[in-house]
Order: sequence, then C-alpha cells, then structure tokens
Amino acid sequence: MTEGENSDVKIVSISERHVEGYHRCLDSVARERRYIGFVEAPPLESSREFVLSNIQNDVPQFVALKGDEVVGWCDISPGKSEGFTHCGTLGMGILRDHRRQGIGTRLMERTISAAKARGIERVELEVYASNIPAISLYEKRGFVHEGVKRRARKLDGVYDDILVMALFI
Repeated sequence: MTEGENSDVKIVSISERHVEGYHRCLDSVARERRYIGFVEAPPLESSREFVLSNIQNDVPQFVALKGDEVVGWCDISPGKSEGFTHCGTLGMGILRDHRRQGIGTRLMERTISAAKARGIERVELEVYASNIPAISLYEKRGFVHEGVKRRARKLDGVYDDILVMALFI
C-alpha cells in the first residue's frame, strides 16, 4: 500500500451483482460534467448490457468496492476490427470522495495486467486537458502523449482539449 491508499477498498472483477452500483458510480461521475464524456449515465439496462457483454467476452473490467458500494471502475475495451485487436481503450472513474487515495492506481494496474494477459499490447485513452490529476496518474503509469484534439468538447459554453495518450504493455 502506498501512502494515502485506502485499504478498506477491494479491487474485484466486475460481476452481474455489481451492475447497479457501477451504474450509480458512473452516473455520479458523469453528473460532475468534468471528467467523462457522459453528463449522466445511460439507462440502467444499457449499463447492464455493457457489463454482461464484457463478462461474456472476457473484457478486463474491475470495480473498487468499499463494503458493497462501487466507488470506482476501470475497463479496457479491446479493438474489434481486424488489425486493431491488439489495442484496447481505457475508461475509468472514481467517486469524488474516494479520489487521491490510490484507488485509481490500483484499478488501473489490475485492469492493465488483465488486458496484457488477454493479449492486448497497446492501451489508449482520451482525457480532458483540464483533468490534471488524471493526466498525472496516467503519466506516472507510463502513458505518453500522442496528440491533442483542440477544442474537442464544448460543454456549458466552455471548450476543452482532449489529450490522446497510449501505453505499450
């Protein structure tokens, strides 16, 4: 455990029993309107379909649990097209009250390890340029900057660039 890490939080593979908690966590992060592309979670049934498809297809997806509450998630969705199946796209989020406790690092490490075991060699992500803590986390893990999508998001009248980052594993 690193300093500030929450030892009460367990990192586990997502299962069907985590769907509603995952959906609540996703919705909470989305409603902050700062960190992910959603401004609210999709319908619960869409989240259920996403999770069950990931389980069925052995997609690396983990949740952080404090007791029975899902406080974070991380997944790496593999490319589906021929020539791109060695790549995966990382998505993650942590509830506001659980950030800066090492949970994101633990989630990411576990998910990347599972992705590598599944044969994924390259992990890609997009992050808003305004999300400095996430960028720092990705850089510490070894992700490198590959490009910038200038003024790619305009939300509530404010533009934000999207940084494209990748990691070879």
